[in-house]
Amino acid sequence: MTYLVTGGAGFIGANFVKYMLAKYSDIQIIILDSLTYAGNLGTLSEELKEARVKFVKGDICDSIVTDKIFSENTIDYVVNFAAESHVDRSIENPQIFLQTNILGTQNLLDTAKKYWTTGKDDNNYPIWKEGVKYLQVSTDEVYGSLGDEGYFTETTPLDPSSPYSAAKTGGDLIVKAYGETYKMPINITRCSNNYGPYHFPEKLIPLIIRNILEGKKLPVYGDGSNVRDWLYVEDHCKAIDIVVNKGRIYEVYNIGGHNEKKNIDIVKLVISTIHDIMEKEPQYRSVLKKKELLSDGTIDISWMNNDLITFVKDRQGHDQRYAIDPAKISTELGWIPETMFDKGIVKTIRWYLDNQEWVEEVTSGNYMKYYDQMYSNR
Repeated sequence: MTYLVTGGAGFIGANFVKYMLAKYSDIQIIILDSLTYAGNLGTLSEELKEARVKFVKGDICDSIVTDKIFSENTIDYVVNFAAESHVDRSIENPQIFLQTNILGTQNLLDTAKKYWTTGKDDNNYPIWKEGVKYLQVSTDEVYGSLGDEGYFTETTPLDPSSPYSAAKTGGDLIVKAYGETYKMPINITRCSNNYGPYHFPEKLIPLIIRNILEGKKLPVYGDGSNVRDWLYVEDHCKAIDIVVNKGRIYEVYNIGGHNEKKNIDIVKLVISTIHDIMEKEPQYRSVLKKKELLSDGTIDISWMNNDLITFVKDRQGHDQRYAIDPAKISTELGWIPETMFDKGIVKTIRWYLDNQEWVEEVTSGNYMKYYDQMYSNR
């Protein structure tokens, strides 16, 4: 089986590639990524050494690129992670989100349709190759905002609030349309907020970790009461694998973590967790950029407390609460979130403390060096 994983150098995509290669010895993966600021090929440095992994630098909007991939390879599954995904950036520049998240998705669908169909049946529907599937990785943000109670289900009306979520909604609808119009074998998954290793440091949890280590203030939108449902990234990868291989075609599956937290509580927990780790394991204090020595020669961490928090003007169109009901995927496919937040956040923080070189490369822009070293002469 050959998977085309678009956006495979990004946070969730790279974790998915790692998970799939570790689980299956008989699959091939082609990674398509344009390597924007959020795509770091160095994340996959070990995986790219494997003969069963290919990397293509390119944009999902580029039909020449996608056509070449399909013409030169027998693609069985497309898993589309490729997307512009940061809400703040979408407020500043909505158009690029529409181009990638809608038109890029449509181009992928059209290319797959071209190579996956073998003719038409008596009702003029395309005849599809056996075993192929297109999976669109989407977000709970397409549903809009919840009040204090209730959960998003697969039948919740789509009601996006930001240019980002509107663009993702448009992508979902064109995928659904290809399923309805052409009987294309598709699935859509909608997940809650992911966290874990290799997360680009402009997102809440890695941003807070980085700012703490640098002794900077921790910006929190509004009063910090906005609620998100957090999903450990490896649990998400397991769910996508199950949907690709066992999900009923045309179906939407919500993937949630049962880990609802207020943003302010997340920030406070990250502060206290880093402080506790450094108190019990002082060797970790060496990664601090803010180094003030105590009389005994140890690095001071007394400043690492809630006084670092600073409240900033709320984001425009900021949804109040997201919460997903994953009953459908649990009942039909047997998936459950395995990583509770109190365990996952410690694993995540420890990963960042142990991988400061990766963080430095990403935040400095040096992550592009890996691509240049590996592919400049090819």
